[in-house]
Amino acid sequence: MPDTSSEHRTARVSAEEALALHATPRPGKLEIRITKPLTTARDLSLAYSPGVAVPCLRIAEDPALAYEYTSRGNMVAVISNGTAVLGLGNLGALASKPVMEGKVALFKRFADVDGIDLEISTEDVDAFVNCVRYLGAGFGGINLEDIKAPECFIVEQRLRELMDIPVFHDDQHGTAIVAAAGLINACHLTGRELRDTKLVVNGAGAASIACVELLKAMGMRPENVVLCDTKGVIYQGRREGMNQWKSAHAAVTRARTLAEAIEGADVFFGLSVEGALSREMVRAMAGQPIVFAMANPDPEITPEEARAASPECIIATGRSDYPNQVNNVLGFPYIFRGALDARASTINEAMKIAAAEALAHLAREDVPDEVHVASAGKRLTFGPEYIIPNAFDPRLISRLPPAVARAAMDSGVARRPIPDLRRYARDLSGRLDPTASALDAIMESVHANPKCVVFAEGEEDKIVRAAVAFRNAGYGTPVLIGREERVKATMATLGLGECDGIEIHNARLSGNNRKYADFLYRRLQRKGYLARDCQRLVNQDRNVFAACMVATADAFAMVSGLTRSAAQCLADVGLVIDPAPGRIAFGLTLLLGPQGRTILIADTLIHERPTAEEFVSIAMGSAATARRLGHEPRVALVSHSNFGNPMRSTAQNIRDAVALLDARRVDFEYEGDMSPEVALEPGLAELYPFCRLTGPANVLIMPGLHSAHICAKLAPRLGGGSTIGPLLIGLHHSVQLEPMDASVSQIVDIATLAAYEPSPRPAG
Repeated sequence: MPDTSSEHRTARVSAEEALALHATPRPGKLEIRITKPLTTARDLSLAYSPGVAVPCLRIAEDPALAYEYTSRGNMVAVISNGTAVLGLGNLGALASKPVMEGKVALFKRFADVDGIDLEISTEDVDAFVNCVRYLGAGFGGINLEDIKAPECFIVEQRLRELMDIPVFHDDQHGTAIVAAAGLINACHLTGRELRDTKLVVNGAGAASIACVELLKAMGMRPENVVLCDTKGVIYQGRREGMNQWKSAHAAVTRARTLAEAIEGADVFFGLSVEGALSREMVRAMAGQPIVFAMANPDPEITPEEARAASPECIIATGRSDYPNQVNNVLGFPYIFRGALDARASTINEAMKIAAAEALAHLAREDVPDEVHVASAGKRLTFGPEYIIPNAFDPRLISRLPPAVARAAMDSGVARRPIPDLRRYARDLSGRLDPTASALDAIMESVHANPKCVVFAEGEEDKIVRAAVAFRNAGYGTPVLIGREERVKATMATLGLGECDGIEIHNARLSGNNRKYADFLYRRLQRKGYLARDCQRLVNQDRNVFAACMVATADAFAMVSGLTRSAAQCLADVGLVIDPAPGRIAFGLTLLLGPQGRTILIADTLIHERPTAEEFVSIAMGSAATARRLGHEPRVALVSHSNFGNPMRSTAQNIRDAVALLDARRVDFEYEGDMSPEVALEPGLAELYPFCRLTGPANVLIMPGLHSAHICAKLAPRLGGGSTIGPLLIGLHHSVQLEPMDASVSQIVDIATLAAYEPSPRPAG
């Protein structure tokens, strides 16, 4: 196979692109943002003098209160002296700053951990340690970065002894944790036990020695590990180029070169230089060899070369343009997140092992669509080319920190134990994904009260994957409408395992076919439908069949919409299911802002120009939904005017709706007609002292379908938030529609909402 490494090089960014990003629109990658309002003299008095004296005195009395009154508990110092910057060598402290700023940005992006980069201009170990040791009061943890070996070992060890907060050299332990996770899965795929696996490591720097130490702590037998450096095998009795860290892992072996050591080895770890591993060496390894060629920017051997030497080879690299990237960002943000939240005094071996095992297990699960998009659309399934999770997997923040926190508690280094790790995992999801935060209570409720949900388009790949995810999450029993052989073939192709806990119904062959046709005929016989028309609909229309299952209590809810427009789905479902008595059906979209503010927008689905009576029903249904979602409703019927200014006929139905709400004496706050800025900004609302809203509106009833739809689609693209919906509200039974471009995660969310929706059951 030809060497195509040059093709991969073209995927890298250009120097001009990199410089432009770092220089514009403002230099660097970081800025400071304040978290409290500082717009008035009172604000300043509270945040600074004299108000700031109060927390100062409290912290002086009890230092632990610094975690309550300051940012210390979410603040990490990223520190380097620039003696080993990436693969570029000793560039010095100042030249390391772009990397350290990037590290801070990664902490924030992936785990919502705040950081400050500190570049220390000294190569003297004593001076460096003496500088860092006194920073502990201001930070919850210390992340050491790009410090050359062997000084990095001394620096980390001494700081860990001197400081009572986590000190973590990521170049060592981050690489070791992610590589260990990949090795766990590679051994699983090749039928190996870690303790019996023979490992050869080329390179004896910080990361290499950390890998060896962690794998031995995980059970790999010392006699099965051989470490090599530029002078060959590190064996017992060798004197040249040795130090205490290399000596600790010196092997009893007759091998003196990498080529000799690798004969019959199961695993190769490379943290050295390009080209260090040849095809001949790969051929000399055991069957199904495992090769982690982690040198950057170019690996010890390319995947193409390794597979040419051994087609059954499992290979990982440090490169993002190859499968199985050993990427430290999979480790350090989440390890610190868990350590900070448990207020751990250190990051110990138990916490590192827990992180590695959590990473390994995550790679074996079905992969969300967001990850496939981040992977250039390539379909990822657990196997030789996917043994390490993708860095953009949104589940990382809810999986790794709880595992790390649990290990901190179990090993006795947590100073603030987390009593409910499941709740903690939910809260973590909400730190970065406002959708997950909004769904938290709903998911908890559905998990405690699982339901049977019908997925009408059961042969679609996304629907099958969503059904499996729904089942695995414990939300209930998914029902797929489709041909059994087609559904099972899809599951096999996608590597989703068996269909235990999933029902498959073929509409044409179902034993309930006659029951559903009779039910439908009783509904439609005076609306122009013959019995055979109803039979045909049940046989051939999966939406009709699914709706019949729900209407006759054979299932609790249904979801559809991936392959048909919302209008068509509504028409299909409308043949079977009516609005609940006294209600109308409408669409409600949840807009979740980046600061955790939720606004409900209606009607985003059905009514083009609602009448006053329809506005009342939409307002009442929206308020009831807001309460079920945990919000006390403050409803604004919005328009272009504010309380008749200007007085135009286009807003008359809104003013009439307010009068009707007055007459009904509803139990929620409402007001209208009013412009969105008055509805949402308390300062502007003060201009109208008669306004009945006691705070910013959280439910906006839009004047028409056009404005509602535009608002719901435009707002998240301008404000950085996200949306859920539109949710279908007001039907007699629970039905939800997913967008035609919905991801698997979105489909699962919609199905969970359908399972949560309190739907009245038919009599009898």
